[in-house]
Amino acid sequence: MKRIVEAKKLFEYTEATDLKKLKSTYRNLIKENHPDKFTDEDQKEAAEIQSKHIIEAYHLLVSTHPETQAANLEEYTKTVNEATIDDYQYKQSNLKITFTDGSVYEYFGVPKNVYNKLNSAPSLGRFARRHVFHSFIYRNLNKEFKS
Repeated sequence: MKRIVEAKKLFEYTEATDLKKLKSTYRNLIKENHPDKFTDEDQKEAAEIQSKHIIEAYHLLVSTHPETQAANLEEYTKTVNEATIDDYQYKQSNLKITFTDGSVYEYFGVPKNVYNKLNSAPSLGRFARRHVFHSFIYRNLNKEFKS
């Protein structure tokens, strides 16, 4: 969740921000922080780091945006209802689930106790369908998003 909060702050993102506004903000931030704009090596290096941060934040916000989620809802629903969980990993409240159909989704803000219950659940899929899949912000890690 921390990454999402930081990305929203960087892009001055609100619930009313649509994908078009997000893209416009992204382009403006990249223009302001493009490494070629600077001659000083220290400034250039700092701009490269900031540009990478902006790109990562943009991809994160686009992939978790309600418009993107709505556009991919049918595919997501099919995956979580039909494919089984092949593997899962938990790190700092982020749960990454790999499905047998090859899809990989990352869920943000998953409490440690939910992860612990998932570990001890007799049926991973059943538990995840009830307590994870539609309860947390998620993104598809298989998709590439265009800038």
